[in-house]
Amino acid sequence: MISNCLPVSVGASPTRLLSDKCTTLYQVRQIHAYFIKTKLISHALSVAKLVNVLSQSSVPYDAVYVFVHALSGFRDIRGVEFLVPPTLKACGKSWAFEEGKQIMGFILKTHLWNDPFVTNSLVRMCLELGMVELARSVFDKMPTRDLISWNSLLSGYLKAGQIDMAREVFERMPQRDLVSCNTMIDGYGKHGSCELAEEVFMGMGVRDVVTWTSMISAFVLNHQPKKGLRLFREMLSLGVRPDAPAVVSVLSAIADLGFVEEGKWIHDYIVSNKILGSCSFIGSALINMYAKCGQIENAYHVFRTICHRRNIGDWNSMISGLALHGLAREAIELFQEMETEKLKPDDITFLGILSACNHGGLMDEGQFYFETMQMKYKIVPKIQHYGCIVDLLGRSGCLEQALEVIHDMPFEPDVLIWKAILSASMKHNNVVLGHTAALRAIELAPKDSSCYVLLSNIFAKMGRWDEVSKVRLMMRKRGVRKIPGCSSILVDGEVHQFLVGKAMNVGYNQSVLLKLEEVVCKLKSEGYEPDINEVFLDIEECEKESQLILHSEKLALAFGVSSLPEGVPIQIVKNLRICCDCHKFMQMVSKIYKRQIIVRDQNRFHHFSKGCCSCRNYW
Repeated sequence: MISNCLPVSVGASPTRLLSDKCTTLYQVRQIHAYFIKTKLISHALSVAKLVNVLSQSSVPYDAVYVFVHALSGFRDIRGVEFLVPPTLKACGKSWAFEEGKQIMGFILKTHLWNDPFVTNSLVRMCLELGMVELARSVFDKMPTRDLISWNSLLSGYLKAGQIDMAREVFERMPQRDLVSCNTMIDGYGKHGSCELAEEVFMGMGVRDVVTWTSMISAFVLNHQPKKGLRLFREMLSLGVRPDAPAVVSVLSAIADLGFVEEGKWIHDYIVSNKILGSCSFIGSALINMYAKCGQIENAYHVFRTICHRRNIGDWNSMISGLALHGLAREAIELFQEMETEKLKPDDITFLGILSACNHGGLMDEGQFYFETMQMKYKIVPKIQHYGCIVDLLGRSGCLEQALEVIHDMPFEPDVLIWKAILSASMKHNNVVLGHTAALRAIELAPKDSSCYVLLSNIFAKMGRWDEVSKVRLMMRKRGVRKIPGCSSILVDGEVHQFLVGKAMNVGYNQSVLLKLEEVVCKLKSEGYEPDINEVFLDIEECEKESQLILHSEKLALAFGVSSLPEGVPIQIVKNLRICCDCHKFMQMVSKIYKRQIIVRDQNRFHHFSKGCCSCRNYW
């Protein structure tokens, strides 16, 4: 009996029972049984409340069942307009195609077709079921369309990835509100049309926190972290209090930039405004930010201080952060601690562990955890997991074994896997395999300059200059341009960028070059010899040495040595992989100048101190 669990007083409203008493699905089903027994199943408003509760539960299809049962019990259909919308919502959530079509037929045959609340729900159900064309057909035939109708269609097109159709709807709308503009900014941002998102943002007279958050997120998603950070500061200056998603986005922007000063300020803001507990993602975002800004100790501190509310995302961020810094053993220890606490790892956890083994050169451990994820945790590896194993085997010189993994994969290798083989071939002087891998990679990503550059470098390393010329000619014909090396360093709150051979800010170009010349002379007196094998050009040896000296990270380092006080770490962010000569150069500077140097390259962190690197010369 329902009274055993939910006491029902005389005259108690069934709607009030659903609102105030129900805390579990079992209790909702008890009330459903009570409705049937007391014939309240023919009371449209009460049933609508029951259907609405069920449509938001873990079993939304139950709402469809209740609707069908209730409809058969009605003496007439008055009040059914309150019952249909939550049932349509339940059909959408539970992917009940046939039932949804039947209810649609019911709507078309009754007065409900003239009710905008019902027809808007019908459009949303069609969109939820992925029937975009049917949703548009219903929309076009609706007797009455309001702003909700337009916004529903707009959101549906964006969710389906039909950005052009969404834009057509947006431009045709008789009127727009905040929801319309916010939806469009978010959609444009997620589909790579950041300029169009900014156009909508700038044209808005009124903005709310969602507007600002959507625009910040659009900048971050489209690799414009500086703009995202600048907009966040503008948001604060106007007195708009950021929500948790805005904070997560700006932390991601700072992580992309790689400089921690802004991140520490945001962290203080989070603590002082008690935002940390409002969103489960903020802890992960803080850990990720500190790790990517070279502050792995701070990342670990955040991880430990949120111990009473850590989730799987926090563990994953910490493991991935340790991997990024080459702390493979520490990452494995943390994973083992996670297992001890009976927290089940997911596919992202294992991606972090495999990455840690890869950066640490732990081939046996990597293969062990690749098997563990499948055998013990029944996690099916994704292509990223296979990519880690292929890269690990390739770096270790086990090229044949890496090819066997590729052959046995349940799907076709992507460009990253072929680039891993290409890099390994370059490292181990396997021209034949490198050529094959390069052709596969170029076929999959014809505009990716790194594929051509690696192939060209393999030929150059073997002195096959005719082949090098052919690769470069291929690039020119296809309009592919090599990405220049670029390094950044933060000094006095300003980011200074350097390209290969020059500083971006030409005002201090000459002083940087003079300082670099001084550093090179000092290093040469201590035994430094430029590794000209790292220059893959058919030029004289003296020219090769000049090319090496002007690598962007060396320019940034010279600027850091001259601009930052002793005792302050020199932190550099580079867009490409650091070369062997620059790596050796950094090691010697850290020893001779007694400076701590932190370099984040395309793949990982290098911490240089007293002539040694945290990567132990394996990267």
